[in-house]
Amino acid sequence: MQVLLSGLAIGAIYGLVAMGFAIAFYVTRVINFAEGQLLMVGVMVAAWFARTGLDPWIAIVLGILAAAAVGAVTYLVAVRPVLAFDRFSFAWLVSTLGVALILENGAALVWGPTSRSFPALLTGTSVHVGSATLTLQEVVTIGVAIAAAIGFELYRRRTLFGKLGMAIAHDPEMATALGANTVLVATAAFALAGAFAGLAGVLIGPITYSNPYLGDTYGIAGFVALMIGGTSRPAAAMAGGLLLGILGEAANKLIDTQASDWFPFVVVVVMLLVLPEGLLSLAAPFRRAVRRARAPAGATG
Repeated sequence: MQVLLSGLAIGAIYGLVAMGFAIAFYVTRVINFAEGQLLMVGVMVAAWFARTGLDPWIAIVLGILAAAAVGAVTYLVAVRPVLAFDRFSFAWLVSTLGVALILENGAALVWGPTSRSFPALLTGTSVHVGSATLTLQEVVTIGVAIAAAIGFELYRRRTLFGKLGMAIAHDPEMATALGANTVLVATAAFALAGAFAGLAGVLIGPITYSNPYLGDTYGIAGFVALMIGGTSRPAAAMAGGLLLGILGEAANKLIDTQASDWFPFVVVVVMLLVLPEGLLSLAAPFRRAVRRARAPAGATG
């Protein structure tokens, strides 16, 4: 039970980062390899504002907004020009990796390379489930992450802007021809992806620390979670993150206390060999059966 609950707590962080990856990819078909560094921006900005004497809760909001702003700038500066030149090239891989290096080294230059404590927010309370124990911060992390995933899925399906994003993801040329502002939607998608990463940063900050190099670890874990959940639905990335967190905690318990450092790579190799389209591919036969059952009598295809 302890492995399960602790895995859900860290997996919620992986899931938020994975959803950031997935949202940007869903609209633009670009994987923003600076997503982990956007988490770092969120936690570092929030920690800096808190150290200046600002109320920590306001600092958290500013950290999330900073990550969202940097995400939007990343699209406008490092992704859009590349796609405008050649939509079918992979030059965005190099440009987003370049943004990641700039953010990481820029943060180290501004705030220094050493780790710093993050203001403790929810302390003094623990939640017991059987013999397992979670801090209130971990419980809030799980709840916020799941609520964010559900909220985004509802937003994607039930709002005009969300449906516009779905249309652009399906056929950007047709959406442009029909008058959709694809640049605005893509910029908003990268901003939202940055906000998810920033949210992950301010949730993990009180549990760990703030550090300019924090994005490397969580960026890799978020990408692996994306591979587990698949890229077809952003909310599935949260499921991938939760599963990765549980598997990582189990590996720490059963193999070695440092197993989580290398275990994600094992998971992604296995996933690429067994389920290259992610967990949702398991549900494809059931969805086809449901569509056939709902089809009018005599319909084909």
